Amino acid sequence: MSSINIVLYQPEIPANTGNIARSCAATDTDLHLIRPLGFSTDDKMLRRAGLDYWKFVNITYYDSIEEFFEKNKGNYYLLTKFGKKPHTTFDYSNTDEKHYFIFGKETTGLPDWVKEKYMDTALRIPMNDNVRSLNLSNTAAILIYEALRQQNYPGLK
Repeated sequence: MSSINIVLYQPEIPANTGNIARSCAATDTDLHLIRPLGFSTDDKMLRRAGLDYWKFVNITYYDSIEEFFEKNKGNYYLLTKFGKKPHTTFDYSNTDEKHYFIFGKETTGLPDWVKEKYMDTALRIPMNDNVRSLNLSNTAAILIYEALRQQNYPGLK
């Protein structure tokens, strides 16, 4: 079990989830998927994006975001365009704590109550005003590697 966790709330695009799963496999990061998913886990695009690394991914499924919060305690970080602080301002260095990077649905984001409750730890990836958002899987990789950098890449070569 890793201290770093990626949480996808009702993901819709199989290639994004597959690419994130591949990053999780490469870094021993745990992946949490909150249903409903916008695709089948047998989806060809999902499988192709994750290549043959699926057996190395620790995935947990939840039927609701409430179930996720009930079963997982730790530090929650929301990824939202409303985040006020850059991702590098947070401390992820403690490997004894669980760090959960929570991503909303690609089209509608996270439920309002989640954003309100955890707005203090809503973060953003700095970028210019010409682009509305970064790709979900790229953002997940940026966060995984920032957390790993702060932890001195435990278990990685």
